[in-house]
Amino acid sequence: MTDLPTEAPTHDREDTGPLPVLAIVGRPNVGKSTLVNRIIGRREAVVEDTPGVTRDRVSYDANWAGREFTVVDTGGWDPDAVGMAALVAAQAEVAINAADAVLFVVDAVVGITDADEAVVRVLRKSGKPVVLAANKVDDQRIESEAMNLWSLGIGEPYPVSGMHGRGTGDLLDAVLAALPEAPAERDGEVGGPRRVAIVGKPNVGKSSLLNKVAKEDRVVVSDVAGTTVDPVDELITLGGQEWRFIDTAGIRRKVKNVQGHEYYASLRTNAAIERAEVVVVVIDASESLTEQDLRIMNAVEEAGKALVIAYNKWDLMDEERRYYLEREIDRDLVQFRWAPRVNISALTGWHMDRLVPAIEAALEGWQTRVPTGQLNAFLGRLVAAHPHPVRSGKQPKILFGTQATTMPPTFAIFTSGQIEASYQRFIERRLREDFGFVGSPIHVQIRARQKNKKR
Repeated sequence: MTDLPTEAPTHDREDTGPLPVLAIVGRPNVGKSTLVNRIIGRREAVVEDTPGVTRDRVSYDANWAGREFTVVDTGGWDPDAVGMAALVAAQAEVAINAADAVLFVVDAVVGITDADEAVVRVLRKSGKPVVLAANKVDDQRIESEAMNLWSLGIGEPYPVSGMHGRGTGDLLDAVLAALPEAPAERDGEVGGPRRVAIVGKPNVGKSSLLNKVAKEDRVVVSDVAGTTVDPVDELITLGGQEWRFIDTAGIRRKVKNVQGHEYYASLRTNAAIERAEVVVVVIDASESLTEQDLRIMNAVEEAGKALVIAYNKWDLMDEERRYYLEREIDRDLVQFRWAPRVNISALTGWHMDRLVPAIEAALEGWQTRVPTGQLNAFLGRLVAAHPHPVRSGKQPKILFGTQATTMPPTFAIFTSGQIEASYQRFIERRLREDFGFVGSPIHVQIRARQKNKKR
């Protein structure tokens, strides 16, 4: 029977103190991300046959036998790595040092390689408890070959199949034995940190922005577009409070037009937007605004999330270029004038202190509620000054309105007949002028009174 962990809680779990951390390491393409998905009980880590799909250390919440812990998936560790692969290996070593225990994954079909032995030396030096997983053991024949991994000298190899779930129950029992107990629940704390997703096209500086706000290299940064694949969650303290920042893969084009791991990365980026409360859209100031930039912002607005626009690499512009760029932005972003905009440099930290106030302002607008009495007084003044145009001898009247929800602010306007789309946009614009809603989309729903049909 396949061993399958129970569904782990989502990232939105209530914070009850730091959970024990399990780092999953191994050389490229041994099936670490497949095993991660098996452990957390859902397909969240990007999996593809191509080596090197995972590049950053990515955290997930897991639950086994009633105990919660954090799983950190890492990129493939290669002792001879250069370039981006060396950055990935460095992230894996950081994960080992930060973990309470390590799950070392070896491909049982291939057997022990020089790279595996190099990983063992790093693990011994770390002094962390190690559980050895012999992965890709899909049948009894390969299970006997997995016993050869005893020669690594780091304990019993647990034969498992990340693909089919074979043996993962025994493996997770061993993992729990290696991990320390989670601390007792802290009293009086409810909810979790505010969730901020960082999105944008590839290579606009999203990962650099996350590293800068974290004040350390949390994720891999490279000039190669598409370095980030999985959404990367990081808890960061800024402005005296804790935030959960989510770095996402660059959105190149419409999801239906991408293939391979880019397709799954795009889906996970869209899921990160849905999970976030406020989205920071990063735009490269050294390039002209593109249709893809606008498509991303439209996606945030349609998802009903608070929005902050960050123009990165602003320090690369001279004074004359900045002067004209400001005017281009006013023209190109006319439909998003309600969103706070910050001009920053994620590389140097220039004006990064403006980011948190912009995020806080957007969240405040996103949560704004207008009392019903105040709203109807506003609608009365609006209709008196600018009544709906008469069409075919008819003039629909606004009867009353109410704010149905916040996050985002959503209004139900009850009318005697259908309202023209232009007049509905006029109402939205005047709502912003009177009540603000900085950084938040607002939705106005017209509910026309139905006439009784004669029988």
